[in-house]
Amino acid sequence: MNIKYFLYARKSTEDEERQVMSIEAQLVELKEYAKRERIEIDKEFIESKSAKTPGREAFNEMIKKIKESKEPIGILAWHPDRLARNSIDGGQIIYLIDTGKIASLRFPTFWFEPTPQGLFMLQVAFGQSKYYSDNLSENVKRGRRQKIRRGEWPGLAPIGYINNQKTRNIEPDPIKVRVIKKAFEEFATGKHTLKSLGKRMQFLGVESKTHKSLCKATLQRMLTNPVYLGLIVHNGEIYEGRFQSIISKELFDKVQQVLKQRAKPRKSKRQHYFPFRRLLRCGECGGAITAQFAHGNGGIYRYYRCSKKLGKCSQPYLREDLMAQQLKKIISSLMLPETWLFNMKKQLEKWKEETTQNIIEILSKIETKQNIFQQKLDKLVSLYLDGLLDKETYQTKREELIKQKISLEERKKKLRKEKVACWLEPLEDFVNTLFQAKKLAQSDNLEEIKQFFEKIGTNHRLLDKKVIFSLKKPFNLISKYKEIWLSRRVSARRAELKNERCLIVSEFLNEARTYFEENFTNS
Repeated sequence: MNIKYFLYARKSTEDEERQVMSIEAQLVELKEYAKRERIEIDKEFIESKSAKTPGREAFNEMIKKIKESKEPIGILAWHPDRLARNSIDGGQIIYLIDTGKIASLRFPTFWFEPTPQGLFMLQVAFGQSKYYSDNLSENVKRGRRQKIRRGEWPGLAPIGYINNQKTRNIEPDPIKVRVIKKAFEEFATGKHTLKSLGKRMQFLGVESKTHKSLCKATLQRMLTNPVYLGLIVHNGEIYEGRFQSIISKELFDKVQQVLKQRAKPRKSKRQHYFPFRRLLRCGECGGAITAQFAHGNGGIYRYYRCSKKLGKCSQPYLREDLMAQQLKKIISSLMLPETWLFNMKKQLEKWKEETTQNIIEILSKIETKQNIFQQKLDKLVSLYLDGLLDKETYQTKREELIKQKISLEERKKKLRKEKVACWLEPLEDFVNTLFQAKKLAQSDNLEEIKQFFEKIGTNHRLLDKKVIFSLKKPFNLISKYKEIWLSRRVSARRAELKNERCLIVSEFLNEARTYFEENFTNS
């Protein structure tokens, strides 16, 4: 009796099976084998899918036709592992042989006869195939875990990085890294939504494979991915990556704060522009100052008033343009003469040169702290391995220590790059803010004026149509040294005025320096 054969060829799409010959090669070999052995091929079943788990369409169709056939059918394949790598599919083949539905199995690379010995060898072949798949999966997982422990990125590089085949790790993409960093910086200011950020990145050259702006979900994952801090998160645990970070932890935390605020539900999608919103509170009842607009003869007018949600309040509203005039007047009162500011700049440059010599000592202290954290990490691992610490506590403590190490490393990099003491940066920012006062006193940029007041003051209130607040340190020194200058200017001789001015500026800057040294050196 001539048996009709079904030819089955399969190529797995999984990377671990790259060594298996292609479908085209299998077809050529099988058809030559069929010609030599005088095998009649009735139908071909071809697919590219892993046989590790059940659910192959072509295989299931072949089994269905075998079951429906009134005559016994034979199967022609390259090797038993092409038919099955799991117990269910392998069991179906053996059962159909036992019931006589499959009359013959032919393989160019494997001997089989439908005898007890042949069935036993077929079961062994299927078992070996399943063992190979299971063992390969475990080896891949183990290799992945080891790679993560070494600090190497285990998969495809995220946006902003590229895979380096030589180092088996990732490195910043020389083109996209600047765009990613700028995206984080701009989103941290709060001026972008996820949608507008995607368009901004597309404008700068980072887009999807379909040449569209990145979708919100992709941007959300990007903005919350610790990989940009040089960290790897795997199974809920954090590992230090041995690849370059793109952003600082400070910037990453700012972005998370913005995302957290954006996650709060809003009552209305429509947002009106009120630049001084959330700047002030009511000076009478302490309630929030709300904003509203009204149409008048000259167009749209914006007003600020107490929300009166804390009870009765007699405070009237204040028009936005009148509030802006008040704020500009306050800024004008805080302006310092240009000669003062330029003298401060010169003194800052001098201090930069002096503090460069002390940078080595600061770095040494940071490295000592890092060593202490590493010792704590090693001790933590030992306690966990000895069963003296539960997994949850271990992961929490480990994550905390790693973040502290990362913060110290960032601080060390920053010091090496700038080569200045920790207090010099905020002091320089303080002087730059004083420079900004002259520009803002004549500016109509209300958003910048609001940011200026948030920076220099606290406890901003609106009382009887007047803006009142307390100056933060060391901005509260401005009025003090202005008064000192006026008193000395009256009593000093004309020839002594220049020296008196230099002396006052020096005293002013030294007192500001003392404040920043006390608050930033050990931070």
